[in-house]
Amino acid sequence: QVQLVESGGGLVQAGGSLRLSCAASGRTFSGYAMGWFRQAPGKEREFVAAISWSGGNTDYADSVKGRFTISRDNAKNTVYLQMNSLKPEDTAVYYCASRLGMFTIAPIYDFWGQGTQVTVSS
Repeated sequence: QVQLVESGGGLVQAGGSLRLSCAASGRTFSGYAMGWFRQAPGKEREFVAAISWSGGNTDYADSVKGRFTISRDNAKNTVYLQMNSLKPEDTAVYYCASRLGMFTIAPIYDFWGQGTQVTVSS
């Protein structure tokens, strides 16, 4: 079992930046892919970014390319999401997720955090 805890969310003005963290605890193994998803009120949960722990490959949703950066620190069992040039449309609850194997844009990850709220004001 892997437990994931997100942190770093909050209220920020449009154009500002936030860095989200996702810390993994419990028994973990090498080769876990990590992903970030978000869900705004009244909308479906959508893919944001993903990273492969074994290969270092990354992928991003078109809506965040050039603004968001996903990174990892395996020594700390932590994945980060650096969010720059934030827009009101980025307002959502952000969830991190983990699965053993290749990363994917589909919401088929095995473990999920409880989410952290990001609110961007105009």
